[in-house]
Amino acid sequence: MRFMSYAAAAAIAAAFTITTAQAADISGAGATFPYPIYAKWADAYKKETGNGLNYQSIGSGGGIKQIEASTVTFGASDKPLPGEELDKFGLAQFPMVMGGIVPVINIEGVKPGDIVIDGPTLAKIFMGDITKWDDAAIKKLNPSAKLPSDAIAVVHRSDGSGTTFNFTYYLSDVSADWKSKVGSDASVEWPTGIGAKGNEGVANNVAQTKGSIGYVEYAYALQNKLTYTKMINKDGKTVAPTSEAFQAAAAGADWASKPGFGVILANQPGAASWPMTAGTWILMYKQPKDPAASAEALKFFDWAYKNGDKMAEELDYIPMPDKVVSEVEKMWATDIKDSAGKPVFAMN
Repeated sequence: MRFMSYAAAAAIAAAFTITTAQAADISGAGATFPYPIYAKWADAYKKETGNGLNYQSIGSGGGIKQIEASTVTFGASDKPLPGEELDKFGLAQFPMVMGGIVPVINIEGVKPGDIVIDGPTLAKIFMGDITKWDDAAIKKLNPSAKLPSDAIAVVHRSDGSGTTFNFTYYLSDVSADWKSKVGSDASVEWPTGIGAKGNEGVANNVAQTKGSIGYVEYAYALQNKLTYTKMINKDGKTVAPTSEAFQAAAAGADWASKPGFGVILANQPGAASWPMTAGTWILMYKQPKDPAASAEALKFFDWAYKNGDKMAEELDYIPMPDKVVSEVEKMWATDIKDSAGKPVFAMN
């Protein structure tokens, strides 16, 4: 299996910025979590259609702000907006793809998957209650591992982040202490650690800092050759971050149960489930000021749903199930319309 390198992603990003002057280009901003797959889709789409994508990978918080300010055609967020906020701003919301969030560490001599960690221990590390790698709680989970007595350097997001929302949602679910003292949101008051911007920033900081731990979307761990940990899931089973484990967590999701398909996939039951699985969503106006631009964006998303599954799987993202795609595209027809009440995008 081949993975797009960080340098390749950066090159695609540069190409996006160069093409922003073209009228056909689609403008979007937000989550860094799906950036590798959006970049890969956009590259293939431009080669096929000649239309480009100017996507700013600035974090979910930034994406929400930009769409609410009408400065982009679509926003992207890994934190789904609740129904009342969607209604307030007149926004439609739909999921594009799913993936896994993984703890990444930098310990000399430790390879990917060598270390196992559970939710309560992870919460204590990010609370600052566990400060050394040879702490008894970590040793108990890894009795045969050679753990140094080095201090743990915690790295977390500094920007408003859907990855942070899903990570802290999981920690709140497994740790009452975390839930009461820190809670879950796109931005939280971190008890300890250093902040970095974007999945890219966390990945780079962990790569450069001995003894560090952070959390990133799985594709960033692979692209940056970071050491990820295994985890103990809700069923008490040790699992590795794989497409199969992410799919197992997503398998039982009832996407229609929440406004805007806003289902949280953290800490799902199942022996094979990865505990920090997450979706990522697109936000668009139901009555856009520029219907032609919205039509171009929906044309791209339709193309990605129909042609992008293999590319997503190559980066260990999970494509949306066909049933969900069908429901999303029905929503496009009923909810995203021009001022005359006509759908902005006609399905083929």
